[in-house]
Amino acid sequence: MNYIRFCIFSLLIAVTACTKPAETNTVILAEVGEERLTAEDARKQIPAIVLQSDSASAIQTYRDEWIRRQIILQEAERLNFTNRPGMEEKLRRMREEFILQQVQDYIIAEFEDDLTVSEQEARDYYQQHKDRFVLDERYVRYRHLIASTNAEAESAKRELMRGTDWETVAKKYSRFADLKIRESERFWPISIAGGDINMLNRYLKIIGPSEISPTYRTSGEYHFVQLLEERPEGDHPDLDWLIEQIKEWLTLEKRKRAFNTYVKNLYLQGQANNEIKIHSVNNVESNPSVIDTDTLNNAYNE
Repeated sequence: MNYIRFCIFSLLIAVTACTKPAETNTVILAEVGEERLTAEDARKQIPAIVLQSDSASAIQTYRDEWIRRQIILQEAERLNFTNRPGMEEKLRRMREEFILQQVQDYIIAEFEDDLTVSEQEARDYYQQHKDRFVLDERYVRYRHLIASTNAEAESAKRELMRGTDWETVAKKYSRFADLKIRESERFWPISIAGGDINMLNRYLKIIGPSEISPTYRTSGEYHFVQLLEERPEGDHPDLDWLIEQIKEWLTLEKRKRAFNTYVKNLYLQGQANNEIKIHSVNNVESNPSVIDTDTLNNAYNE
């Protein structure tokens, strides 16, 4: 018996020893009254992309906002705010709206495998509705080189004019070369072409295809652009520009139809079980017992 007690005692010590580090490692960021915010809780609430860019700043911002929220919530508790006239009804409606949205998301997720849109579907849609897709302004494709010195910018220009490959020139002379190479592969609306440097935008509005702009110095860097292609306002964009957007539109439409079909079946089931009674809005005061199912039937059949 003593041996058994010794084993149990030893096991309790081991369990206690294992749990202590977890408590020690819990980092408390803030406390307001009885509420407390841990570093783990904050990280769960902050988007991953924000944490990756600057985790310390993101956590500090979240902590400060959490403190502010808790102070206001505690003040609401002190004022007995939830018991004020009209608050209970508002909270009930907010709860219903939240549940409705969550249920809709859940139902749609059940059909997600059947709601995918293929690239061929998107292409067919584009061909059938091509007249809907027109450019609302001029679009341009261009190269933008950022050199550290004017001499490097001029050397890059000379190589481009001699026919040297753009990727080679960019990697040799330009800052952010990989980004500039990727940017040169797509078309941009003329209103935003050239980024935040207005002078480059002006150059792109006046130079012709294959022409290179003068070098422009700003913030200690030397910039120039070369116009490659342009598409006029009113022209049809390439399908490659729109394919992902069209797929997204069609997916949303499929989700909407799938959800409406699901709800219609619920309605028909409730109607068959005599669980739904619809009264005419035109006779509410004079004859509230009149039942009118046509309106809702027509709505579901649209």
